[in-house]
Amino acid sequence: MDELLQEFLTETAENLETVDNELVRFEREPEDAEILANIFRLVHTVKGSCGFVGLPRLEAVAHAAETLLGKMRDGKVAVTSEGVTATLSAIDRIRHITAKLAELETEPEGDDSALIGQLEELASGESPSPATSAPAAARSPDPEAEAKEEKSPTEQPAADEAAPAAMPAQAIRVSVDLLEELMTSVSELVLTRNQLLQGYRTEQGEALSLPLDRLSAQIGRLQESVMRTRMQPISGAWNTLPRMVRSLALDLGKKIDLVMQGGETELDRQMLELIKDPLAHMVRNAADHGLETASERRAAGKAETGTIRLSAAQEGGHITITLADDGRGLNHDRLRRKAVEKGLMSAAEAEAATETQLNRIIFAPGFSTAESVTSVSGRGVGMDVVRANVEKIGGAIEVDSEAGQGTKFKVRIPLTLAILPALVVGIGEARFAVPQIAVAELVRTGEQSGHRVEHVAGAPVLRLRGALLPLLNLGGALDLGVGEDADHVLVIRSAGMLFGILVDQIFDTEELVVKPVSRPLANLPVYSGNAILGDGSVIMILDVNGLAAEVADVGTEESTADAEDEDDRKNLDPMLVFRACGTANPRAVPLSLVARIEDFESGAIESSGSGWVVQIRGSLVPVVSIDGGFTPPAEGRQAALIFADGRDMVALAVDEVLDIIESEAKIEVASDDPRRLGTSIIGGKATDLVDVAYLLREHTGRRTAFKAEARTVDSARVLVVDDSPFFRNMLKPLLDAAGYAATVVTSVDEALALRERGERFDIILSDIEMPGQTGLDLARAVRGDDKWRETPLVALSSLSEDNDMSAGLAAGFDRYVAKFDRERLLDMLASSLKKERAA
Repeated sequence: MDELLQEFLTETAENLETVDNELVRFEREPEDAEILANIFRLVHTVKGSCGFVGLPRLEAVAHAAETLLGKMRDGKVAVTSEGVTATLSAIDRIRHITAKLAELETEPEGDDSALIGQLEELASGESPSPATSAPAAARSPDPEAEAKEEKSPTEQPAADEAAPAAMPAQAIRVSVDLLEELMTSVSELVLTRNQLLQGYRTEQGEALSLPLDRLSAQIGRLQESVMRTRMQPISGAWNTLPRMVRSLALDLGKKIDLVMQGGETELDRQMLELIKDPLAHMVRNAADHGLETASERRAAGKAETGTIRLSAAQEGGHITITLADDGRGLNHDRLRRKAVEKGLMSAAEAEAATETQLNRIIFAPGFSTAESVTSVSGRGVGMDVVRANVEKIGGAIEVDSEAGQGTKFKVRIPLTLAILPALVVGIGEARFAVPQIAVAELVRTGEQSGHRVEHVAGAPVLRLRGALLPLLNLGGALDLGVGEDADHVLVIRSAGMLFGILVDQIFDTEELVVKPVSRPLANLPVYSGNAILGDGSVIMILDVNGLAAEVADVGTEESTADAEDEDDRKNLDPMLVFRACGTANPRAVPLSLVARIEDFESGAIESSGSGWVVQIRGSLVPVVSIDGGFTPPAEGRQAALIFADGRDMVALAVDEVLDIIESEAKIEVASDDPRRLGTSIIGGKATDLVDVAYLLREHTGRRTAFKAEARTVDSARVLVVDDSPFFRNMLKPLLDAAGYAATVVTSVDEALALRERGERFDIILSDIEMPGQTGLDLARAVRGDDKWRETPLVALSSLSEDNDMSAGLAAGFDRYVAKFDRERLLDMLASSLKKERAA
């Protein structure tokens, strides 16, 4: 295809997509002259480009639409629903012609006289009422400028000359195939990096340490950059929805307002394409089934206009999309009746079913509650396909509904299909990967634990915080034999239900380069892909939705109370509670700091110099206790919590793991013992909080030489951005005691609000991993604005792997420090501030 024609088609497609949404906005806000000016400018550009390339049919349609829009802009024609509809029809005609043009490389034949005649008739209408025309009429048309527009199609209309010209975006168009090839190459490079690091840890080749660190950092930056080339705002999947809702409102005779939030949230281009159709179908369902007519809403005491709210936010390594309407909600009596009619439930099962179980019925194949088939819905093909498409990309969908109040769908999908954060688990000699997006928590079971596996009607269950959690033995599900030693439970959240997976061991978390399942295994629902680990071995990635089908009939529902308390839980931290050193006093550490839980044979613990060590994946790891006097048991097994900071690891011996409790772990009493941060109230009991950073420094040979009095820089202002109550409660008194003036906020939005108010800080400390906007988003915002651009930025994270550090540095952070390492943090603060002030 001719390069000029290809450029025209690409530019026209982008312009038309924008015009669709702007027209729907303008119909709701006809007094907004700026929107209309933008629409006119876009259509004017399309028309001018048609004439330049030599496409008379396209030019004629675009010219007629431009004429009508120009009359609306100048206040000579009223903005009406008919005018907007006719303009949208012209946009559709242009889109159809360009599609054929792309296919045939020549303009197709056709008769557009009826459409052009309609546009011209609307353009020749009488002047509108003063109320409609006032904003546009205030700017009198310039005949000379109009003539100039016809001569030079690339110039802007005179009406817009007063507006400042936007700076052209510094961008180029790159073939998608080229991006895919580049991403594949980087993925392989990441895999090679992981293998080199694994070999280095095994061989301990000190000569390779520095070049490997440099290579790792550069690969991390390259990976981040390439990933960003694939990332696009999720609004790209929403562009067609405003117009679709407008058409549905006209067809259904309803008043509907579509509110979209979080459109700037980015995800992989491939995910964007795959999520478009499910979103469109859910919006269509909300308009048809969910929202009532204006008369029905008045009778129910509601506003005549129904609202559909669509929002998106990034939470860790996944995107959460929420679609809610304020309509009638699901009719559970009708769901019961239809479920029996379709043979999905017996009459007794339907009668006993809870509302949550009934809500899930709408995802059954062929299910519909519509009494008759319409052009919009009622064919029984829809929500089952939506769920299948969401699960196909590793996501999950949940539904919640309240009669008379509305229905809410929550969709969780990964940021990308190329790189998958996963938890590596073991069954016997085999290892498998479980997507982290699906893991709600980890629980240890056994006779010495507070959690025991019980059997109800022959099925294994776990009693967890007052609820019975159905269990799936992974070994049995994969025909590997039921593991007798399976005493770790992964609590999985999938499709609105919770269940547990029993495994023998829990290894590291790892970012995996996902490869598709080979053809012989493609039909197995329990696998979603495979990957190569750093040691070169192949690992299968489990599909939690496929595993959920094994326990779907007895799945524990996420209760309404849980949903209502979701906002409250955002202020809590998961704390792993355990007993150690033969005492009954509970101890705790933040769950995010625990790399994994191990259980060693006593004979595996060996003496080394003045201490004890155990071999973990080819490395000798110190085994320590909180009181410093560890002695291995003469026989039996020893449980331990594994903490890791980069290549350094330490195993903390414990008597038993008691529970994982979500708690606002505020330090009530400070401790003089360097092994303890202080005492907090967790689960209603006074609990000692262990200082993980001290254990790592004390037992891995690393020391931080410093003088406390040399650290403080006179009352420097420090901004701390962290969503974790535990770390906020730890950092604020620490910084205050060191002489800093600390301001603590819980989100990026709060931090940027301080910037807009003109607040100034000497240094900013920000967590990397936060729900919604992350620390990486904050870094980019700070470096892209003059107000805080020169302020030193320090990344805080419980993660300390090379790729985590490189991602922070690539986003604009100056330094990186593990947030739990108090001594390093204070030392780094002092050195950074002194360097900044000296400059």
